[in-house]
Amino acid sequence: MLAYTYIEHGKFGLLDKPMPDLRDSRDAIVRVTLGSICTSDLHIKHGSVPRAVPGITVGHEMVGVVEQVGSSVISVKPGDRVTVNVETFCGECFFCQHGYVNNCTDMNGGWALGCRIDGGQAEYVRVPYADQGLNRIPDSVSDEQALFVGDVLATGFWAARISEISEEDTVLIIGAGPTGICTLLCVMLKKPKRIIVCEKSSERIRFIREHYPDVLVTIPENCRDFVLRNSEHGGADVVLEVAGVEDTFRMAWECARPNAVVTVVALYDKPQLLPLPDMYGKNLTIKTGGVDGCDCAEILRLIEEGKIDTTPLITHRFPLGKIEEAYHIFENRLEGVIKIAIEGK
Repeated sequence: MLAYTYIEHGKFGLLDKPMPDLRDSRDAIVRVTLGSICTSDLHIKHGSVPRAVPGITVGHEMVGVVEQVGSSVISVKPGDRVTVNVETFCGECFFCQHGYVNNCTDMNGGWALGCRIDGGQAEYVRVPYADQGLNRIPDSVSDEQALFVGDVLATGFWAARISEISEEDTVLIIGAGPTGICTLLCVMLKKPKRIIVCEKSSERIRFIREHYPDVLVTIPENCRDFVLRNSEHGGADVVLEVAGVEDTFRMAWECARPNAVVTVVALYDKPQLLPLPDMYGKNLTIKTGGVDGCDCAEILRLIEEGKIDTTPLITHRFPLGKIEEAYHIFENRLEGVIKIAIEGK
C-alpha cells in the first residue's frame, strides 16, 4: 500500500509498504477514506518532535471504514465509518480514568499515531485500543464534516473546556490557523460576551470576517491596544494562544487582565521565556499541554446537531498519490490554504 513516510530529518517520501495487520486483540484495521495534513506533521519533518521515529508512516488526522477488529473490540465492527483519535489511550490507567488521556501510561500512550507508530497518510492504518481510539460517525454526518474530530477539533474543544469561559467574558484567541479556527468554533459554543481573534495573515483575517462576522479581528501590532479598548477590566478575561510563533506567548499574558486564565494550545518549536518578575502581580492561571482527546463522541453529536461545522476549512483536495504537492502548498501557505483533504481508497 502507499504510505507517506518519515525517512530522515527534513525528508518525507511516498513509499510502498505492507498492509498493517492486527497485533493485539484490542486493535482495529481502518481503511482510510479521507485524511489531512497537520502542522505537527511539519514539526516532525523539521526535527521539532524528537520522539518521532524515522521509518514511521506519518499522519494522525483521518476518517475511514473499519476493515478488521481484534477479538476484544466491542464498540466498532467491520463496515463502520469512524473517526480516528490522534491519541492512543488504554481507558484503564489512573490518567485515563481521570480524563487525562494524553498521559496514558501505555508505552504508546498519548500522541503515537504518525509519530511513534504508523499513522494514517496511507491506504490503511492499525489503531491500537480501538474501543477508545475510534468513534462511529453518524449516518447523517459526512466524512468531510467528521475529518477534524480526532485532532484539531478535539484540541479546540479541550482548550475551550479547560479555559473556564463564562458568558460575561472577553476571550482573545491568538492565531487563526486551522487549530485556531477550531478553537474559535468551540469557544463560540460557550457564548462569551465578546471574542477577539488576533491574526497577521490577510487571507485568514478575510476568512474569519467572511464566516464569523460577529468576531472582532485585530493584527499582532495592534493587539494589546485593541484588547484594552474592547475589554472592561484591563485585558481579556481568557486568552487562548494557538499561534506558537515568536512573541505570541508574551502577547498572550500581556493581553490578559489580572487573574485571567491563559491557555497555551500551541506547540512551540523553541523554549519560551517565563518572565516571572514581570508577570508576578497579574496573578495569572496558565494552562498548557497536549490535548486530552476524550470528547470525540460529544463533538460528533454537536456536528450532527449542526452546532459545529468545520467544512469551510477544507480549501484543497488531493489524492494520496499527490500528497507531495499537497505538502508543498500546506507548508508554504500557498493559494489561501487552510486545510487539505487527502483522499484515500
